[in-house]
Amino acid sequence: MTNAEDYRRTRESLHAVAEQLLAGPEYRRSRTIRLVAAPGGFATVKEPKLAVREDLLLADDEPVGKLHGSTIAELAAAAGLEPGMPEGVYADVTGFDPHAQLWIDADQARILTRAYELGDAALRALGPGATPVLWPEHFDIGIDLDEVNYGVSPGDALIGEPYAYIGPWTPRSGDFWNQSFGAARTIAELGGSEALLEFFTAGRLLAAREPK
Repeated sequence: MTNAEDYRRTRESLHAVAEQLLAGPEYRRSRTIRLVAAPGGFATVKEPKLAVREDLLLADDEPVGKLHGSTIAELAAAAGLEPGMPEGVYADVTGFDPHAQLWIDADQARILTRAYELGDAALRALGPGATPVLWPEHFDIGIDLDEVNYGVSPGDALIGEPYAYIGPWTPRSGDFWNQSFGAARTIAELGGSEALLEFFTAGRLLAAREPK
């Protein structure tokens, strides 16, 4: 079960790790910020080979150190990385202090990473051949098909827990579309992978049928 405050703190720490310890070094080395869902967490798609698995930072599949209680600066030093944002790529950054201790609750982290796992599977089923991208800016995983964004967010200021979303590039109207950007349902509300895919599929059909 999601504990709102513990989940928020965990999400914010993991988001900072994704930005400053994965996407930043990846951008400086390989000129991309794309990340992907990985077992128990998330990972870079190009060099350097970095991943978060549960409460560990991995480099080249080897454990570097525990996230909880460490700082981004400490973990970067242990991994031989230059920490920091992918400078100049986007402006909406977390602003997390790299010398502040990360705070991660294992149970809440599992809720977050499970949402990515469900989202990755549902998105691949929705768009065969598409590769879902975990974007560090908003920390969501998604794809776009026919000018509609589909994805799973771990939560934000709008909805504080993991949720699935559908965002047509041109707004649609109707009961299905319950957010200003389109439609959203929490992962808890949907309840599982089949319902998540059904939500995406229903939105895709409506978006194709309804006038732009």
